[in-house]
Amino acid sequence: MDKLDAALRFSQQALAMRAYRQEVISSNIANADTPGYKSRDVDFNNALSQAVERGAQQQLATESSVSLSRTSSRHIAGRGVSTAPPLGGPELLYRVPYQQSVDGNTVELDAERVNFADNAVHYQTGLTVLSSQIKTMLAAITSQG
Repeated sequence: MDKLDAALRFSQQALAMRAYRQEVISSNIANADTPGYKSRDVDFNNALSQAVERGAQQQLATESSVSLSRTSSRHIAGRGVSTAPPLGGPELLYRVPYQQSVDGNTVELDAERVNFADNAVHYQTGLTVLSSQIKTMLAAITSQG
């Protein structure tokens, strides 16, 4: 099972990172009218490469996890579920605005909407790739070779 986990780990980490970035962008859009709010974003490439490096050194669920209980000795023992932020909590960076506002808010709605749509497309692409990987593995497992 560990080889299957390793094969899917990159896609899992990329999707978690994209979902986290979508939350950050949504927060920026929601606070577009909040005086003094500073727009934030995640450096996706840097955060993902750090997560991949960490993943080679340790399992994702070792940082903090929720243990699974068994009510019967016949149940399969499971590993815990990670409660840590995605990818060990990527660093949020402040965006430099193209144009300063009077109230100190740095959210630029047009740029945020573009980033939101771009990230959503990348997330959907990641889901498609992951689905394809799973279908390929299932075909290999169930083939009558």
